[in-house]
Amino acid sequence: MNKVKIIIAGPRGRMGSEAVKMVTNTEHFELKAVIDYKYEGHMLSDLEGFQAINNVPIFSNIETCLQNVECDVLIDLTTPEVGMHHAKTALLHNVRPVVGTTGFTKADLEELEGICKDKNLGCIIAPNFALGAVLMMKFSQMAAKYFNDVEIIELHHDKKLDAPSGTAVKTAEMISAVRESKQQGHPDEKETLSGARGAELDGMHIHSVRLPGLVAHQQVLFGSDGQTLSIRHDSYNRASFMSGVKIAVDTVMKQDLFVYGLENIIE
Repeated sequence: MNKVKIIIAGPRGRMGSEAVKMVTNTEHFELKAVIDYKYEGHMLSDLEGFQAINNVPIFSNIETCLQNVECDVLIDLTTPEVGMHHAKTALLHNVRPVVGTTGFTKADLEELEGICKDKNLGCIIAPNFALGAVLMMKFSQMAAKYFNDVEIIELHHDKKLDAPSGTAVKTAEMISAVRESKQQGHPDEKETLSGARGAELDGMHIHSVRLPGLVAHQQVLFGSDGQTLSIRHDSYNRASFMSGVKIAVDTVMKQDLFVYGLENIIE
C-alpha cells in the first residue's frame, strides 16, 4: 500500500500534537511537513516533545510548504480564519483538506464546496472527530423524530473561543432536519437575567459552559409527558479525537466530494 503523505497545520496545539502522534504511529501514513507560524526553517525534531520525529521540516507559509513538499492530505487543527485559508490553498494545490476547526460560516462551507466541485477533490470539515460524539449526534437525530422538545448543554474548557460549539450547532441542525419546528418553553416566559435561556436555533435552546478542567462534553436532553431522555458524550482527553481524524484521512483519499460532519462518512 502506498503511504498517504500528510502535512499537519498547528502541530504544537493540543489537538495538533495528538495528530502528530497519530500520523507517525500509523503504518500507512507519512508525515511530510508541518505548518507553524513561529518556527520557519526549523525541523520538527528541534522542538520540545518532538525530538524523536526525524526529517519533518517546519514551514510558516502554506503556499511555500505546498510548493516544496509532495503531499496528499492537509490536516488542519488551527483556527477558523487560518483553517479556511489553508483549506482553500490546499485544494488549489490539489491537496485534500481534513479540517477539525469549528467556527466556519455557511458562506465559508459553500465556498469550499464550490472549489471541491471545480477541482473534483475531496474535503472533510468535522466539528467533532470523536466517534462517540458523532454517534451522540446521530442518536439525537433519531430521538428527535419522537421527542419534539429538546435542549442542548455543551461544556468545554475555558480556552475555547467560539460559543456555542460547532458540535452543538451541528447537533441542533441535524435535529432540526427531522423535527417539526417548535418554540419551546412557556409562550410568556421572560428572562430576568439576559441570556438565561441560552442561544436559540429553530426554537431549541443551546447552553454553553466554559470551565477549566473540562475538555469537550455535550448532553442532549429530550422531554415528553412523564419522561425524559438524555444522550451524553464526554471526551476526557484529545486522543479521543484521533480515531476520527484517521478515518477522515482514509476516507478523503477515496472521495471527490465536500463533506461537512463525520456522521456523513461513518455507517
